[in-house]
Amino acid sequence: MTSVFDLFKIGIGPSSSHTVGPMVAARRFREALPAGTACITAELFGSLAWTGKGHGSNRAIALGLMGARPETLDPDDVPALVARLFIRKSIEVEGARIAFDPEADLIFDFDTLMPLHSNAMRFRAYDADGARLDERVFYSIGGGFVVAEGEPREPEAVEVPHPFATASELLSACARTGLTIAGLQMANECALRPAEEVEEKLDAILAAMFASIDRGLAQDGTLPGSLRVRRRAKAIRDQLEADRHANRRPPHEIMDWVSVFAMAVNEENAAGGRIVTAPTNGAAGIVPAVLRYVRDICPDTTHAQLRAFLLTAAAVGALIKRNASISGAEVGCQGEVGSAAAMAAAGLASVLGASPAQIENAAEIAMEHHLGMTCDPIGGLVQIPCIERNAFGANKAIAAASLALRGDGVHFVSLDQVIETMRQTGADMQSKYKETSQGGLAVNVPEC
Repeated sequence: MTSVFDLFKIGIGPSSSHTVGPMVAARRFREALPAGTACITAELFGSLAWTGKGHGSNRAIALGLMGARPETLDPDDVPALVARLFIRKSIEVEGARIAFDPEADLIFDFDTLMPLHSNAMRFRAYDADGARLDERVFYSIGGGFVVAEGEPREPEAVEVPHPFATASELLSACARTGLTIAGLQMANECALRPAEEVEEKLDAILAAMFASIDRGLAQDGTLPGSLRVRRRAKAIRDQLEADRHANRRPPHEIMDWVSVFAMAVNEENAAGGRIVTAPTNGAAGIVPAVLRYVRDICPDTTHAQLRAFLLTAAAVGALIKRNASISGAEVGCQGEVGSAAAMAAAGLASVLGASPAQIENAAEIAMEHHLGMTCDPIGGLVQIPCIERNAFGANKAIAAASLALRGDGVHFVSLDQVIETMRQTGADMQSKYKETSQGGLAVNVPEC
């Protein structure tokens, strides 16, 4: 089972696979360092090498080796922590100093592709005489998930009351039990932890998502990186507020609000702020934007419905992760923005009273109309086209839910079929279109 808390993880930007994953891997290596370790090295391969500096992978590795956790790290502390490491050129582990110079001991290998996944890292530990004590390879497989070489890609199976591996099985379980998708997912979550804890953690995710919107709407200036991209969310919010006070409110204003909610989150992500993977950092604005739409614009939404939104979205995200991928480096942006839009469409449909069949239809529509989307960030930064893609993904999710609610749940293409199509499309997609910044907009739009 993939838990709602596997897909929605509080962390920092700008990338779940290139920032959160490497930090987790580096900390895991730190925690297993053998006695007598005097120095360590780290190597990045594939997509992590090609776009790692733009995504802050080098900084994430350094922070993880210093013991930082993405879920508790304060983004405001990052510059000082990294600066201290550059000065000391060592980390401290249980009172012992271990040499690690991020300028010399962190290597970007642009030529080697490791076998399991494009996002690969290798850590090595040496004693004072230069003898190798340990070597571990980790793969960041998307959404902050990390597996070590030799580990199974999926975690060990956990017994839950209503297991499902496909959308067809999910719908059958709902029909058999009379549970909604959210109710079924909640029952499975309660096999892992008490219901009170599930609700508490869901509320923490909701709070973090809404906080990322609020902070993004309040910030201006430029985003870090060579592109010098201006933040736009605050200015757009200000324009919308001015139009409201002047009684100039065109029908498409709601779409503009949804767009600015999504952009606010992804500007925060690009700035290295605190966000929630949903299911990745690159697509982190879509689910929060649609949730904010539900909370602020749809009438009479309850807090329980917001929790149900997350649970329903997680059930759909789990299907995509299990049967295809949520990794841009593996299947392109269809696996990130497409997955997030499908999850958001399902969550919205559930709040609006859709049946399980209509919810499945909403997710299918949203996923179908992101098929083939490439991941081609300019300069390796999660900025262009990523920020605007979240705005469009959120609006597509709302359109998909609306279309599904106008039907009875019967439709020609199933969610299972479109997930399999996404997997095949990703497998056929050339690697230059999968988070390498070696194709698409990344090479056709100059950085300056």
